[in-house]
Amino acid sequence: CTAHTLPELTDGQSFHVALAREECVYFLGGHILSSDCRPTRLIRLRVELLLGSPVLTCTVLHEGLSITSAIVAPIGYHEYIVFGGYQSETQKRMECTYIGLDDVGVHMEPREPPQWTSEVTHSRTWFGGSLGKGSALIAIPSEGNPAPPDAYHFYQVSFQKEQDGEASTQGCSQESTDFEDSAPLEDSEELYFGREPHELEYSSDGEGDTYNEEDEEDESQTGYWIKCCLTCQVDPNTWDPYYSTELTRPAMIFRSRGEGGHWVHAQ
Repeated sequence: CTAHTLPELTDGQSFHVALAREECVYFLGGHILSSDCRPTRLIRLRVELLLGSPVLTCTVLHEGLSITSAIVAPIGYHEYIVFGGYQSETQKRMECTYIGLDDVGVHMEPREPPQWTSEVTHSRTWFGGSLGKGSALIAIPSEGNPAPPDAYHFYQVSFQKEQDGEASTQGCSQESTDFEDSAPLEDSEELYFGREPHELEYSSDGEGDTYNEEDEEDESQTGYWIKCCLTCQVDPNTWDPYYSTELTRPAMIFRSRGEGGHWVHAQ
């Protein structure tokens, strides 16, 4: 383990966008705590793994964005749409930007944003994350007098890449995913992520498919029963989950060994 000091980042960097391609990592935007500002900057960090210790080269590029807490939606191979976030302490960033990474460097182009709803436009706070394949989820806290506790409006934003010769455009669509408009999940329903159909068919040994009330009572002592695929090579007695969808009792756990891993369902 080695530590490196980068003069270009001595003023601090947080809430930025980080994109990587091969040996280069690009830092876009960000917030500087010491001066409480969001500078328009783009920094390239190149890591060369030579014999001995790695060689780090940090370069400040001229183009950049003033943005923090943005959402990155991948739309292709090293191609992204960056939107959301804030450009100042009291102003949201409503624009969309296309970013492409290649052997030359970074290419950025403005894109037409979706027709935001009035809730999105007038809200003071918004946040979200990528859903993959050009889609993202945005959450808007409900506002009122008095404001309802723990109430949010959810929107799914989709970006589509259209190929027409050498030109490519991104189309944006917006769709409300309000909780009131969604059918509630039954207690017996299970959600699986990153599982193949043949893995679901053989993921259970047949003994844990029926509900047993005694299992819930013994849960505090025996822990969670993990469902996993037959091809999993991780020892269940030694692995440590480093990410889950719950803070205390996870319903989905990411099993890993090294850099690889997959999601499993826990009851």
